[in-house]
Amino acid sequence: MSIIYHPQQYALADRPMENFIDADEIWSYISKNENPTMEQVEAVIGRSLQKNRLTLEETAILVNAREPEMIERIKAAARELKERVYGKRIVLFAPLYIGNLCINDCTYCGFRTSNKKQERMTLTNQDLIDQVTALEDHGHKRLILVYGEHPKYNAGFIADTVKTVYSVKHKNGEIRRVNINAAPLDIEGFKTVKEAGIGTYQIFQETYHKETYEKVHKSGTKKHYDWRITGLDRAQEAGIDDVGIGALLGLYDWRFEVLSLLRHVNHFEAVYNVGPHTISFPRIKSASGFEVDKKYDVSDEDFTRLVAILRLAVPYTGLILTAREPGHIRDEIMEFGVSQIDGGTNIEMKGYTNKKDQQDLDLEQFEIGDNRSLNEIMEDLVGKGYIPSFCTACYRLKRTGEHFMEFSVPGFIKRFCQPNAMLTLAEYLEDYAPSETKEKGYQLIEDNLTSYEDEQFKDKLVDRLERIKKGERDLYF
Repeated sequence: MSIIYHPQQYALADRPMENFIDADEIWSYISKNENPTMEQVEAVIGRSLQKNRLTLEETAILVNAREPEMIERIKAAARELKERVYGKRIVLFAPLYIGNLCINDCTYCGFRTSNKKQERMTLTNQDLIDQVTALEDHGHKRLILVYGEHPKYNAGFIADTVKTVYSVKHKNGEIRRVNINAAPLDIEGFKTVKEAGIGTYQIFQETYHKETYEKVHKSGTKKHYDWRITGLDRAQEAGIDDVGIGALLGLYDWRFEVLSLLRHVNHFEAVYNVGPHTISFPRIKSASGFEVDKKYDVSDEDFTRLVAILRLAVPYTGLILTAREPGHIRDEIMEFGVSQIDGGTNIEMKGYTNKKDQQDLDLEQFEIGDNRSLNEIMEDLVGKGYIPSFCTACYRLKRTGEHFMEFSVPGFIKRFCQPNAMLTLAEYLEDYAPSETKEKGYQLIEDNLTSYEDEQFKDKLVDRLERIKKGERDLYF
């Protein structure tokens, strides 16, 4: 089976490794849909609930929907769509910072090269092993490795760190998926990283508005807009079909950024016949050496609704919400859009073995809002009826890129994701959870088992759950 996309044609033709953002075109869609009616909003929602990816014009109607009843309708539809596509599972991961050396001068980032207060460090091989061991001892199975942009952190260095992470096995712990957040590479560099067995390669454009982009990126390789916006094209050319895009909200008008993210999705569909695996939408937070105009700050109200809009615009793309946001915001947004969150997050260099009561921004990239432990987040998710998942089955069974879409677009992925989430939850409950969490977690699993109509499949799932209780690990569909 091969997925047939229907990407739209826009002002700039979608060609490999060429810029595709036309700012005037994006603003024209926003301007001409300035005052949508409820009927227009309902029509767009109706298309989304049929699991269609929205166009720029349709999404412009939603970003301009300001009336309270319109916003509530958008959020309600996003809740419904998320339930249809993803069920009640939430994928968990942790970020691990490898090094904060950086040649870029980005006004919003604590790693900026002009920030002399930042204490620079690159993890040694033993440091890396120690951090991974600590993460495994808390139950993590999925990591994203984060690097500053520096000649030292070249493709070979990234590949070596990935191999080291995979090699660390402690008790029943192991890391089964390593994602990357690093600078854009050339095609040969991406090939080197791919051979190390990475999962998703993330590159955030930060802002798609070129004039603003050049203003906030004062110097360094990152100053070159076109090199960055074509970065994941080069990854695709190198065979990495599992990629993540994102925008840093607060640098420019959030409506423009939302439509630009959708335009990026269209570009991948048109050129590579695949959508991005994930979209991220972090808000700017305080940082050491921070200097950003507050003009485009995104309020909590706008933030929650823009996530709901993204969910409706791209029904099959994973949405990531990080610990930048406080717990109460994360709780609300998980209801209608997010499929992945980080837990037990520490972004200080060597932070997982050197925990402190308070953040030191001179040792970190930015301020985080949710510093709960992994088990506290697990308990919270279970208490709200979510199934916490550490699943890595799709990646390891090569259900990535177009192959992932073959399963996810028709809705089949829910058949795999929910049982695999239960299996990884059972692993966590057996190996790491306190007794109270274990009891609640198994009750959640029992509650979800009752909803299976396919008795034959249910029997297979129950059998695997029993095998995990007896000591087997890494079972999946």
